[in-house]
Amino acid sequence: MQLREVQQQVDEYISQFKEGYFPPLVNLARLTEEVGELARELNHRFGPKKKKADEPEGDVALELGDVVFVCVVLANQLGIDLDEAVARTLSKYRVRDADRWERKEEGEREPPP
Repeated sequence: MQLREVQQQVDEYISQFKEGYFPPLVNLARLTEEVGELARELNHRFGPKKKKADEPEGDVALELGDVVFVCVVLANQLGIDLDEAVARTLSKYRVRDADRWERKEEGEREPPP
């Protein structure tokens, strides 16, 4: 699914409610909350702060999805095409970081997930 399609689906979802989009600063606060929930799950999984025995296992994928959702909301309300924005960002990294790290040899590369 292209990001443009995701943006359209998110817009269709939000547009069905009278409240519509929350103001950008409210959505920034929501994004911060979602990133915090992602951080908590990652800290429990990989960091020193483990969950209590009676706490349910979290879902990192779902937390990442929540972060993406709020980013899409912000992009929609600010009129940003995420396909274009991500393409520009990837181009920036390819140029800026072209020689930053040691590259793997052809046989060392792992197939994409």
